[in-house]
Amino acid sequence: MKREILIGFLIGVVASVFGFIFGIQIFGNSSDWGLVVERSINQGFFTKLMSIGAALNLGVFFLFLKKNKDQRAKGVLISTILMLIITMAIKFLN
Repeated sequence: MKREILIGFLIGVVASVFGFIFGIQIFGNSSDWGLVVERSINQGFFTKLMSIGAALNLGVFFLFLKKNKDQRAKGVLISTILMLIITMAIKFLN
């Protein structure tokens, strides 16, 4: 059971990273990811990019629920909550 939650958590983290990269590609004005991240931090929309990244977890979560993989869905939910905490910490510490 704990293994299934861990798998779901890791899939949620990977989905968030891919969503973040996807957001950089769509909303970034440069092909240099480092430059886009630096600009997003300076202009104050880095947390929005992180939120877009976490949005992919929604699809993964419902996919696991549809396939009756409830423990994996729980892991994805935990990773989404972790992303929320990190995003809020960055938002309010800047």
